Amino acid sequence: MIINSDGRILGNFERTVSFDDVLLVPNYSDIQSRSEVDIGNNLGSYNYKIPIISSPMDTVTEESMSRAMSQAGGLGIIHRYNDIDDQQKIIESMYGEVDDGNLAVAIGITGDYLRRAKAAVASGAKILCVDVAHGHHILMKRALKALRSDLGENVHIMAGNVATLEAFNDLADWGADSVKVGIGGGSICSTRIQTGHGMPTLQSVIECAKSDRNAKLIADGGIKTSGDIVKALASGADFVMLGSLLGGTDESPGDIYTALDGKKYKAYRGMASREAQIDWRGNVGSLEGIATTVPYKGSVTKILNDLTRGIRSGFSYSGARSMKEFHAKARFIEQSSASQIESSTHILRRNNG
Repeated sequence: MIINSDGRILGNFERTVSFDDVLLVPNYSDIQSRSEVDIGNNLGSYNYKIPIISSPMDTVTEESMSRAMSQAGGLGIIHRYNDIDDQQKIIESMYGEVDDGNLAVAIGITGDYLRRAKAAVASGAKILCVDVAHGHHILMKRALKALRSDLGENVHIMAGNVATLEAFNDLADWGADSVKVGIGGGSICSTRIQTGHGMPTLQSVIECAKSDRNAKLIADGGIKTSGDIVKALASGADFVMLGSLLGGTDESPGDIYTALDGKKYKAYRGMASREAQIDWRGNVGSLEGIATTVPYKGSVTKILNDLTRGIRSGFSYSGARSMKEFHAKARFIEQSSASQIESSTHILRRNNG
């Protein structure tokens, strides 16, 4: 507990956990093949074979990524940092070639968001992602209520991001069918540095999973490996949203370029970075992200295959054949800093001195 000079309590500090702080305990398993494991889930009436959603960032998801996610059995959400007409054209070009549940776009909570939402739905979009950095906000409340009033109940509305159980419940009560959980954990996000606010994503998922609302939980931010995905799902998430793990692929927007060292790269940037804001709206507001590059990775299909292979293995280590069974069987332990080193491929540490 910290108390200031006039005796006012500033905070009671509780221990929180991040992905690297915990491990899942292996259980008895009679699963003889990964093919026995079903890692699929649903967003309302839309079913997905893999619990992975590509982030609505302008260096991650446009038409090519959305199509690839659909083919892999996941979901791609087309970003909102473009003209309404551009979003419409992408949805219209995909309409009839992918399942309805893969026609998804992001919108904001100010400006043209209602017009953008109506145009997207008119073009065939079935899922709207109300995508803002701080979702527990009066503008989100107004937006969700306006969207529900104008569009009815047939459109799936995803909203976020939030970090607390109270926020999760509020967004669900305001009209969200699914909620993105995680603030400040993205690899190119500087929210915690710039504002001092945030929570470890895994801790937020653990807290929000206590909700008695029917909204689906999407873990978003801080996920580096398939093991992190498994931990997020074990702690109560229904899906994960990925950015950097899918960036730098053939299907992500942007050109491939070759550096002086002969290696290939693609751009990857946070949507609150200076570069993204200038390209998007011509001025800079709060700087809560950075722009960088990531190594070129080839086809996203290989990335998704590797990730889903790891997820299925994770389920099998807990003896679980389905998401529901995994949620029931998964059990965490905390690991020490020494255990974290042991958990890594530590021969590389030894070989590097």
